[in-house]
Formats: sequence, C-alpha cells, structure tokens
Amino acid sequence: MKFDTPAGTNPIDRLRVVGRPAHRIEGPLKTTGTARYAYEYQAQDIGGKPAYGFVLGASIGKGRIAQINDARARSVPGVLAVITAANAGKLGVGAFYVDRALAGPDVDHYGQAVAIVVAETFEQARDAASMIDVRYVRADGAFDLAAAKDSAFTPKPAAFGPPPQTSIGDFEDAFATAAVKLDEEYTTPDQSHAMMEPHATIAAWNGDRLTCWCPIQQLNWGARDLGLILGIPKENIRMVAAYIGGGFGGKGTVLADTVSAALAARAVGRPVKVALTRPLVFNSTTHRPATIQRLRIGATRDGKITAIGHESWSGNLRGGRTEAATASTRLLYAGANRMTHLRLAVLDLAEGSAMRAPGEAPGMMTLEIAMDEMAEKLKLDPVAFRILNDTQFDPEQPDRPFSTRQLVQCLQTGAERFGWSMRQAIPAQVRDGRWLVGMGVASAIRGAPIARSAARVRLDSRGIVTVETDMTDIGTGSYTIIAQTAAEMMGVAIDRVVVRLADSRFPESPGSGGQWGAASATSGVYAACVKLREAVAARLGFSGPEVVFADSVVQSGNRSLPLAKAAELGELVAEDEITYGELSKQYAQQTFGAHFVEVGVDDFTGEVRLRRMLAVCAAGRILNPMTARSQVIGSMVMGVGAALMEHLVVDKHVGCFINHDLAGYEVPVHADIPKQDVIFLDEIDATMSPMKAKGVGELGLCGVAAAIANAIYNATGARVRDYPITLDKILEKLPAQA
Repeated sequence: MKFDTPAGTNPIDRLRVVGRPAHRIEGPLKTTGTARYAYEYQAQDIGGKPAYGFVLGASIGKGRIAQINDARARSVPGVLAVITAANAGKLGVGAFYVDRALAGPDVDHYGQAVAIVVAETFEQARDAASMIDVRYVRADGAFDLAAAKDSAFTPKPAAFGPPPQTSIGDFEDAFATAAVKLDEEYTTPDQSHAMMEPHATIAAWNGDRLTCWCPIQQLNWGARDLGLILGIPKENIRMVAAYIGGGFGGKGTVLADTVSAALAARAVGRPVKVALTRPLVFNSTTHRPATIQRLRIGATRDGKITAIGHESWSGNLRGGRTEAATASTRLLYAGANRMTHLRLAVLDLAEGSAMRAPGEAPGMMTLEIAMDEMAEKLKLDPVAFRILNDTQFDPEQPDRPFSTRQLVQCLQTGAERFGWSMRQAIPAQVRDGRWLVGMGVASAIRGAPIARSAARVRLDSRGIVTVETDMTDIGTGSYTIIAQTAAEMMGVAIDRVVVRLADSRFPESPGSGGQWGAASATSGVYAACVKLREAVAARLGFSGPEVVFADSVVQSGNRSLPLAKAAELGELVAEDEITYGELSKQYAQQTFGAHFVEVGVDDFTGEVRLRRMLAVCAAGRILNPMTARSQVIGSMVMGVGAALMEHLVVDKHVGCFINHDLAGYEVPVHADIPKQDVIFLDEIDATMSPMKAKGVGELGLCGVAAAIANAIYNATGARVRDYPITLDKILEKLPAQA
C-alpha cells in the first residue's frame, strides 16, 4: 500500500477499539516475571547448554595494545576460550555506530572491549578476565569538550537530523540592529540512557547461520550492522527481542554485547550468554554527548522576534555524528532572519549517539530558557511571548504549512489548567514556609517521522487474528496498540488478537526509535489488514465497499456471516507494507506541546523539590490514551533527571565516565516525582498515514528541563544556564533570608 494522498474516512475512524484506553496485553507476563528478556532464555530455547562470556574493557582512554598475556586466564578451570583482536578474525564496522566492537591494536576509548573470556560459568569467566595482563602504550587523548571547542569543525550533512548549517535572511545584521537582544551561552552534560536492563545477548550458531536473542530496538539495523561487522550476509542472521527492558536509543543496533556473544559462540561451538557489567554499559556503549550552546535572539520592543541564532558544539569519536541541538530552533518560532550552526569536536570518549529525542531534548533545554530570558527583557509574560511568535508555516520554507500545529492551544490550555495567572512575574515573591515557590513553562516540539513498515496477518478457524511484524516493544505499548489496530480493522475484540513481535523472520518494520514506531508499525498492520479483509470478503462471497467487519461478524447489506467462517477451510494469511509519497515534503509534520512546572526551593539549602507538573500534547490521533500517558509521564520523569541530576562526569586525565553505575549516576526515584497531569488535545493528522497518528514518547521530554529551570528562576531569581541545576549552582544566588 502506498500512502501518497491525505487519508479519508476508513475503518480506523470507527474508534471502537483504537483511541480507547486499554491495559497492556503483555502486562501480566511482565508483572509475574514470565516475560523472557534477552538474557533469560534457557538451554531448550537456544539449542543447548550455554557458556558465559565476560567482556574485559580497556583501562586507558587512548593508545594502543602492546601485548596481551592471557596464559593465566586460559588455565582457569572452566575457561573455554579467550578472544581478542588477534584471533577474532577481520571485523568491520556497522552502518550506524562508528565504534569498533573490539580494540586492537588501537584503543579508541576507555572501556572499549579488549578481550572476551568464555567459560562454563559467569563466575569463572569473570575471574579469568581479571587475570589477563594487558600492556598498553598510552597516547594523549581529548576528553574535554570545552578545551576542544576551538578545534571543532562543521560536520558533513548526516542522514539523520538537521543540516549542520542554515541561514535565512541576514541574521547578523538583524541581530545587531534589534531593539532588544539576548546573547547567552548554555551547557548540557554527557548523559546516560541508564535503562534497567543492561546490554545482554545470547548468541548461537547453526552452521553459517547465527541467532541472537538481544535487546535491540531496530532489528533491521541490528541484522544489517552485525552482518557488516562479522562479514556475513544479513540474511544469515536472525534476531529476537521479544521484550526489552528500556532502551531510550541506547540499544538502537548492535554494540559490544552482541558482537562479543557472536564471536564467543563461534569460537566455542555452542550458545554463549554475554551481559555487560554496568560500568561497561556506561563506558563501552553509547551516551548523549555534552553540548555548549549559544543562543542569540533579537526582537522589536513589542516582542516580535526579528533574529534568532543557535550555535551548538558537541564532541564524538572520529567519524561520529554531532548532537543536532539546533533542530527545534529551525521550526518552533517565527522570525525572518535565522541562523543555526552545528560544530563537532573529536573526543576520545565512548561514542555519543541517539538518546531519547536526540537533538531536540538538549536543544530545548537551552532554547526555552533563552525564550524566558528574552520575555523578561521585554517585560512580557513567557506564555504570551511564545504565543506572539507562533507561526503556521515552516519558518525556513514559508510556503510549507505545518500539517497540524496546536502549539498555541497547548500553551493556552496548560496555562488555564495550571493556574498560570497566579504566577508572580517578579522572582522570589512567593513563599510556603521555608520554601520559595515558582512556576515555569516551556514549549515542546518533536519531529513526527514515519517510515516503511510491513506486517503479516493471519485468521484461523476460531476467528483469532494473529499479527506478525519485527516491530519491538521497549516498554512503550507496541503490543497493545498493534492489537488494537488489528482488532479495529477486523472487527473483533482485542482479546481475539495475538501479537507476535520482534523476530527478524517477521515482516520488516522500522523498529522503535525516533518517535516513529507507533505511527509506522500500526500503519503497516493497517495495510496488511486491508488485504486480509479483501481475502475474507472474497472467501465469503461479499463484494463492494459496503462490507462491514464488526463484533466478529462480516456484513454486507442484509447478509452476514461469522468472521471465522472465512477460515473454516484453512487459515487465511495476508501480508503487505505501507510506503509513503511526498506529503512529508509538502507539509511540516511535527508534534507540539507545552510543559508547566511548579517547584519549591529551600531558602537555606537550595534544595529543589518539584510540587506539580503538567504536560499538554498535540500529537495526532492518540491510539491508546493509557499507554500514551504512560510514555509522557515517563518522559517527564526523564526531564526531571536532566534538569536536576543527570551528569556523566568525565575524568579528564583518564578519559572515562567515573560515575559509571546506578549508584553514582543519579536519576529520579518515586520520592522525587510529584503529581503529574497529562492532557491530549483532540487532533488527527490525515497527512501522516491511514492511522492519522503521530508519536508522543519523545515529545513528553522536550522542554521539561527548561520548564524546571524557569520555575527555579521564578522561585529564587537564580538563573542557572549550566545543567544539571544542582544546589551548589543556586546557593550563592539565593535571596537573603528575611
């Protein structure tokens, strides 16, 4: 099915199942501990008793391996093999990540895999790994973004994200002559995905064919990249990722765990389990890279933006991508004269790559503080200033309208529901005992990409519909919304649908990531169900567009038959994919929202406590309000971490992240999170797909940290431009106690 004209009325619009809250169908498996994650498959599932691999990471940040002595390790009882670059065979590099899976002779960063020890038990493998003697020749490395800033360059355009440099009008002249100006620098730190499930894989070979049970978000990328690394055809690789314990972009494709397991299983001729230790998850996989950002805004005295410029510096391994922090600035507010510029410094740290809302999340952390600072200069309410600079057309392409854009409605609805009119414009005016109380706001924007997706749908003689697609569920509700889609299309209850996901033998989807998963995967299921409906109608002797599927019955005119009857002589199977035309070029397709936050700040210690949070989202048709809300409140929690806690601290002498575990890398816990509310505005976007839906899981993060920063300023008068906003950055700026 090709989708190249806006969607008209279709069976999804009945909204008997789609659009209604539904509990996650895999929930009972997860809450009873019977859902099998990658590392939990047993011998009978994987073709034999597994051995265990332990990955030894490099203890230097830059240099080369002069010698590896593994004799003691090989002599440990139970050890089956020690794999290094010397005996692993020639290894390539995948198409998405640039990090080499195995160091040797060069070491690119601290924690890069140096050796894999394989033994009968995990404890034996770990013990033997500690006995490997690696002699290094250290080299000077670059580990400090600020120190490397002047060497940063403009990168080449990337397949993902905005162009590295854009210019509309004459920004420099418009900014220089603006009546009111802002020119400030902001920083965001390195951050970790910190998902609960570590990177872990079981690998098993059968001849020249490899099966990996692994928590990979995009199985098509995973099979492609593992094939490139190992030098085998993608078709010879099967990947299974039925349940994933969090990814946030950090499990987009194969990393050291999967490559190590595959090499180890090949070396010992049996299945091998590899789970990265938490320090290696932090230092040997990927993370969100730090940024230094400069925002310049010029406006007329009545608040109209005339010039907006956004520059951002980030670092990465040689060949890696830049953090696309300017993405939101290109689209969010009007202004005739515009400039964005991304620069990339080469750093010898673990690779920086996709983390939930890459680009937009750190970009909005700074842009939305700058908007508040500019509103204050103009003596305008922050909500009113944002509304004043709304636009219904792409600011860089004035003839390209937004497909839908309810930013103003999000801000207005949120302001009314949150009680924004009670906010005091002058900071540090509201007290509750020892607490200084303030409110903050930020806009939200996140792209709404959509991609080719396929599915296979089966109908059996019991009237059960089974859906198969390699789409993954990283805790986001994919199983449920796919079941709802098939139930709506085939006219059955959701409990009459079986969903099988995340096996690369199934039809290919784009997987989970980029906020494209929900809209893409359900559209692929829609396309397959259209074919199945046609097959059912033909089998039952119905024809014409008036055939209705409802309540497990197929009806046309005065004639009706049970749906199951179509398969009484044998299962019906239909497969199709959805592809797209040029609508995404004709329309700017984005999701929008607004975040409102109230904080209390202790007037003596500077401790920040959140009091309440509200998100208002406009993201096309909401396929399941229950799972969508869950995604948004989870995003909001992640935004709290980004604002107040999360900071991968770089040891600039050694070149590693020193707080490399879940004790030292702080993230919010239940006690940190206050009352959260989420409002979804009514919206359908007919330009997106037959589902008329968009993603929402990353929109809920964009802007949250800035709203918290703005609330802290409103509470205290302490403006912090260096995340995270820890109390040491607030203390000296607190108002004198009464």
